[in-house]
Amino acid sequence: MSRPAEARPIASARGAALDDARHDFLADVRRDLQLRPRQLQSKYFYDALGSQLFEAICQLPWYRIPRAERSLLAAHAEGIGAALPDLTTIVELGCGSGTKLALFVESMRRARPILVRLVDISPMALELSARTLGRLSHVSVVGHRAPYGPGLRDAVARRPPQGSMLVLFLGSNIGNFHPVAAAEFLHEVRTSLRPGDGFLLGADLVKPEAEMLRAYGDPIGVTAAFNKNLLERINRELGGDFDLDAFDHVPRWNAAASRVESHLVSRRDQLVTIAAADLVVPFANGENIWTESSYKYEPEGLEEMGRTAGFACGGQWIEPTARFALTLFTPD
Repeated sequence: MSRPAEARPIASARGAALDDARHDFLADVRRDLQLRPRQLQSKYFYDALGSQLFEAICQLPWYRIPRAERSLLAAHAEGIGAALPDLTTIVELGCGSGTKLALFVESMRRARPILVRLVDISPMALELSARTLGRLSHVSVVGHRAPYGPGLRDAVARRPPQGSMLVLFLGSNIGNFHPVAAAEFLHEVRTSLRPGDGFLLGADLVKPEAEMLRAYGDPIGVTAAFNKNLLERINRELGGDFDLDAFDHVPRWNAAASRVESHLVSRRDQLVTIAAADLVVPFANGENIWTESSYKYEPEGLEEMGRTAGFACGGQWIEPTARFALTLFTPD
């Protein structure tokens, strides 16, 4: 299998795809800002600037997920590869910059050709990942600009009849799912796999409250900028007039639900207009917009979630200092 010069996107009309994405963004913003509490969906963080800000967050000393996960991937990739001897296809859901996947593929110490399918809604993430993986001579790359579910289904529909497939869902992205949605997602992944395939899940574990809040509210304000950029995106793309200085970024630990919540809290009574949505939203002083949930797990809870979806646990590795888990699931 030869390596292409660049990632090959799934054939589509680019203009139509952009129109559809804007339509979805507009519809979700219009609906979610009329809920109580007011909400915005975290998947819209990742425009070009948001993707860059997230990469900056991953370098912060207080946000230890990326470094913990990279250490586990480097240490255990070869063993994971040995458990999947016929591996020919890797599908990564939410590819980010591609650095973790490149590290994982290199650490497997296998020279046989591998087709990588990248699934992400961010064109910048797909481009970054394709460039990062492009230096590996035995890897070819296909990009799918799509949400996780449709992207996975498209990748599965195009897989070759021979060889096994490994689906990666890293970075504790599973933490952004409500538990019911997480269970449904794992079930969908399970039904997409054949005997001999695998599913590698990275998930953050519960740790001291102060440590978690510092990770989601760093003292130099990068996470605040990442959160507020969602308001700036609404201003830019939908004709909003959010005053970013009139909102504070506030992380909260919800122990009962085992999640860190990210909120944007209004600093005063105010009206916000979003022209494209034909919407005027009144905010009271102290009223918040709930933008993200980051669920934290215990190791045994991850194994149970996999069993409920129809997986067997093929191995689990924990980074003890940052308390992060990497779990390999196989079709039961």
